[in-house]
Amino acid sequence: MKTTVLISRILLGFLYLVFGLDYFLHFIPYQPLHTGKAGAFIAGLKGTGYFYPMQKIIQITGGLSLLFNRYAPFFAVVLFPISLNVLLFHTILVPSGWLMGVFLLVPNLLLGYGYRKYYSGMFTLKAIV
Repeated sequence: MKTTVLISRILLGFLYLVFGLDYFLHFIPYQPLHTGKAGAFIAGLKGTGYFYPMQKIIQITGGLSLLFNRYAPFFAVVLFPISLNVLLFHTILVPSGWLMGVFLLVPNLLLGYGYRKYYSGMFTLKAIV
């Protein structure tokens, strides 16, 4: 399981770091132009003025955290909703890109399983303060 967690952590960290940085630095030449519902969704996120940059900063921070193994269980949880949304976006709105969602969600789920002992407090039925 240690090797699985290591590979998942590095893969997920690398992907989030690269795609997060690309938003600000534009070093990946391919920028798909989404149309229809996918285009409206992206335009809505970018149109808020804050959401897309915030999400990309979280991706960069989470990617670095996973790559350097600092607060990795925390950032695996923080990045999970983004991974899930990428999978849903690429399977429902842009089905041709479903593999990208799989490349993000599967390592994220493997990290969740590998770090399960760190999450025990989160799954308390009734918290007592």
